[in-house]
Amino acid sequence: MSTGTAAPATPELLIACLCAQWCGTCNEYAPLFKRLQMDYPQARFAWIDIEDEADLIDPIEVENFPTILIATHKTARFFGTVTPHIETLRRLIDSHLGETGSSKCDTEVQALTDRLHRGKSW
Repeated sequence: MSTGTAAPATPELLIACLCAQWCGTCNEYAPLFKRLQMDYPQARFAWIDIEDEADLIDPIEVENFPTILIATHKTARFFGTVTPHIETLRRLIDSHLGETGSSKCDTEVQALTDRLHRGKSW
C-alpha cells in the first residue's frame, strides 16, 4: 500500500494567451483572462509574455494581441488572434471542448503545445 500521493493529472484542456507587457490591450485583458480560470477548473491556463518567453515561442511570430492557443488532449485546436472580450474566448473554448483527433493547427503551433505541456507550470 502506497502512502504517497499521486501526482496530479495533466489537464486535458490548455488555454494560453500570448501577449506582451508593453501592450495596453493585453494589460486590460489580463484580469479578465485570470477570472475566466474559475469557470474552467479542469483547464491549465497560461499567460505567456512573448518577449520574456521568446525561446519558448520561437519560431512562431505573434503579430497581434491577444493571441490564443487552445489545446485539448495535448493537441492544438485553435491558434489565432481574438477580440479582447472574455465572452468571445469563452465561446471559443466551449466550441473546442471534447474535440479529439488530429490537430487543426500547423506543426509549429503543435510543437509549441508540446513544449507547454512539458514545460514549467504557468
